[in-house]
Amino acid sequence: MTSVPSNMAQSPSRPVPKPPSLALRLWKGIRGFYRRSPMAAFWGLISIAIIVIAIAAPVIAPIDPLKADFLAMGKPPSEKHLFGSDQIGRDTLSRTIHGSRTSLIVAISAVLLGTTLGSIWGLASGFLGGRFDIISQRIIEFLQAFPDLILAMAIAMALGSGTTTVIIAIAITRIPFGGRVIRSVVLSLKEMSFVEAARGLGASNLRIMALHIMPQCIAPFLILATTHLGVAIIIEASLGFLGVGIPPPTPTWGNMLSDALNSGLVPPWWLVLFPGAAITITVLAFNLFGDGIRDALDPRLRGSR
Repeated sequence: MTSVPSNMAQSPSRPVPKPPSLALRLWKGIRGFYRRSPMAAFWGLISIAIIVIAIAAPVIAPIDPLKADFLAMGKPPSEKHLFGSDQIGRDTLSRTIHGSRTSLIVAISAVLLGTTLGSIWGLASGFLGGRFDIISQRIIEFLQAFPDLILAMAIAMALGSGTTTVIIAIAITRIPFGGRVIRSVVLSLKEMSFVEAARGLGASNLRIMALHIMPQCIAPFLILATTHLGVAIIIEASLGFLGVGIPPPTPTWGNMLSDALNSGLVPPWWLVLFPGAAITITVLAFNLFGDGIRDALDPRLRGSR
């Protein structure tokens, strides 16, 4: 009978390393994103700051945006009104801050609604194929034949003014983009071996789409949502400027610019500068942040920076 060596019999078991916590993994992801694309990370911080300002608008705004000061009608920037006042004495700074809340609520709601509907449509169209896919693509091409602003303006004029109407009008313009992008992803995924294995095990089409293909579409969905936020903000501001968006007295950046033009042949510079700068900075921040997310999530671009 052979004896077992003592060093083998008494060898201690190695401790199993604990997996990193969610906070640590999130911090490593943020740090890696900053190292790959510091410019996109900077504009991401600007985007977060804009969202925080929009959420805390009632606390940050120094004056009620609807309160009129008839002693300060059309006054330039001063100590009391840092961004000046409009033609009926309302504080431009407070209206710009509250306008960020309205514009972001409309833009985020419209992008999430339109991109989600378009993605579900593209998922079903690409996976099922056949006549349903052909009819779906013709409808999407019909929607894409119209410029985004013209289509949104026609829908808003047909449904009437209001926040819900503007959200629906902008969301419809986002549906074709989500449908086309997700469809192209699904066309490549449905030929993969794991989909064939699921079919061989007897999984239904709905189960395969929900459990095997949809999780693979999260990355392109996030890219679509972030990059289309800037476009949605521009469309919302354009609708407000043309008078078919959210009606006054609710402050939005678009109807603030429209009110500035109605104040005279040559509008006061502060009524144009500050809402226009808010639109420009917000759209630039979301677009560049979305480009950074696209580069981070795209495997072909992951090692190029």
